[in-house]
Amino acid sequence: MLDQVRRVGEQVRRQLGALNDAAPPLPADADQTPGFEARSRGDLAPQPPTGAATDAGARTQSAEPATPPVEEAEPEEPTKSVEELLAELDALIGLANVKGEIHRQAAVLRVEGLRKKAGLESPTITRHLVFNGNPGTGKTTVARLVAGIYRALGLLSKGQLVEVDRSELVAGYLGQTAAKTAEVVASAEGGVLFIDEAYALSGDQYGKEAIDTLVKEMEDKRDDLVVIVAGYPLPMAVFISENPGLESRFRTTIDFQNYTDDELAGIFASMIKGADYDAGEEVLARLRTILAEAPRGPSFGNARFVRNLMEAAIGHHAWRLREIAEPTLEQLRTLEPDDLVVDPNEVPDPDPLEATELAPPADAAPAETVEPFEPVAPVAPVEPVAPVEAAQDSADEESGEQP
Repeated sequence: MLDQVRRVGEQVRRQLGALNDAAPPLPADADQTPGFEARSRGDLAPQPPTGAATDAGARTQSAEPATPPVEEAEPEEPTKSVEELLAELDALIGLANVKGEIHRQAAVLRVEGLRKKAGLESPTITRHLVFNGNPGTGKTTVARLVAGIYRALGLLSKGQLVEVDRSELVAGYLGQTAAKTAEVVASAEGGVLFIDEAYALSGDQYGKEAIDTLVKEMEDKRDDLVVIVAGYPLPMAVFISENPGLESRFRTTIDFQNYTDDELAGIFASMIKGADYDAGEEVLARLRTILAEAPRGPSFGNARFVRNLMEAAIGHHAWRLREIAEPTLEQLRTLEPDDLVVDPNEVPDPDPLEATELAPPADAAPAETVEPFEPVAPVAPVEPVAPVEAAQDSADEESGEQP
């Protein structure tokens, strides 16, 4: 049986050898994939299947490697000059003290650059800033303009603004926060890193790790990075004082005051005009009434408050026109006073610690008057109670039992 198996194997090997000898030799680098003719690498012409009819004039065409289309680079926005950026700053409503400080910073840094070009010695001027203010007071808008101004002065190579908060700097585990913070700082290199509510980084180990990494990165990239931290005034003062590295780097503080009612009305009118709506004097009068009744605590939204009012008014305007099939152009553009409705979630609750007067129910009985110094009746003296152990000893003696 074993001999028969060996003979069959020999016959198969001989048949395979005969087939290989009959086939034409292939180049050393030929692709031998079934269904393709013999070819060198890079020639991907498919071989027609056996028995298929071919036209005399048909030619196989070598397929070249597909080249991905080259994406056209988006044109870069033209770089604005310092004068243009300062003009944009001056066009903002309110913020008088902020504008003055930014103008002063721009003048100091401009002269510093000119002194360096002239070969003069100049003291190191800290470019990092602290923005103190409540929400909606224009801190992010001014930070973006500062980034452009610093770029126009040649202090930054790109001038982009990277806005982050604690959640984008702190990781879930100790040891990962340093890498996460360094990555964020790297993305802001050449521009401005704007950290909103930066005081949230203080108070725990994770925030401390982020702060320590931030101080190191600010030192390593001091020639092409500006950091702006923002938040409420008192928490920001505590935050800066907790770390000597921060205190030495943030020496310029700019206070963003709350907007007045007139300034908020101007901001609202500007927003309405930019959205292609019309708001008459009656609408602005309704707005002033709402602003006069809104509490102005630390959580007041300022420009954010009036933006939310505008968006709510646009929603009410659309609902008002829901049953008009073809409204006129004037109807599509005009807001009415009734469209301004205060969102109850937007107005903060009053301070719960503030003293409030509680009125009794109308049907409550009048309280009785109590004399504070009325003499108290004397209390009869109470005879002392014998201790338990002594009473037990007396009972044992009477019964004649020994302990």
